[in-house]
Amino acid sequence: QELDSLCGLEKVKADVKSLINLVKVRKLRQEQALPVPPMSLHLVFLGNPGTGKTTVARLLAKIYHSIGVLSKGQLVEVDRSGLVAGFVGQTALKTQEIIQKALGGVLFIDEAYALAGQDSGGNDFGKEAVETLLKGMEDHRADLVVIVAGYTGQMEAFIHSNPGLESRFNKYFFFEDYDGGQLMEIFSSLCRTNGYTLEETAKAYAEEAFRLLYEERDENFGNARDVRNVFERSVARQADRLAALEAPTKEELMALTLSDLREEEEG
Repeated sequence: QELDSLCGLEKVKADVKSLINLVKVRKLRQEQALPVPPMSLHLVFLGNPGTGKTTVARLLAKIYHSIGVLSKGQLVEVDRSGLVAGFVGQTALKTQEIIQKALGGVLFIDEAYALAGQDSGGNDFGKEAVETLLKGMEDHRADLVVIVAGYTGQMEAFIHSNPGLESRFNKYFFFEDYDGGQLMEIFSSLCRTNGYTLEETAKAYAEEAFRLLYEERDENFGNARDVRNVFERSVARQADRLAALEAPTKEELMALTLSDLREEEEG
């Protein structure tokens, strides 16, 4: 239900359900002593920032736990800095510690392609992290799921950089950008959840602003992150406006107006 309630992500939702069906049927076959083909539960999440990758990873951890694939179902989220240390030999220890923390759940590595790069001193500690990770996945294959995430092109190059990665990560979920209508839906949901109402002019302004945000998007487009920023700035401007009032009513405390949404014109 939580998965279904997420905005957009229709393809991802279908892929997740299909994966869960596969896992359930495998378990039933095992119970009947039928052979089960080898299957990797590790996943690659492709897509831009703010498309819900961490949220889906957290839900998958819970779902895997509820159907008996994982013993705990927690999500441990890291990036390169959480796995790589600055000195020879320390990276393996740091990566092992994270793997221990993630046992029984999902280890989510964001911007995992950064592990393929060398650090500023030319040291290849990322490679050490990847090798330690692959060993950990092998040693704990019954109770650890690893999800690696990042931009599409860079992630594909990263997976193909190591035969061990290629053999273990063969399921790809693609997270598409939210379009203008979906960005507006996320904004409306943030307003509702936090007890704000949108005046009609503010609503029309927001719809147009999010349509343009999507249509003119570039590599810095942040999807839901951009929406959250717009919401937080609007709430801050509303607070500045209401602070000047003697005793604002409940309606006034809830209402976001056109002036609250409008960024100050430069110059």
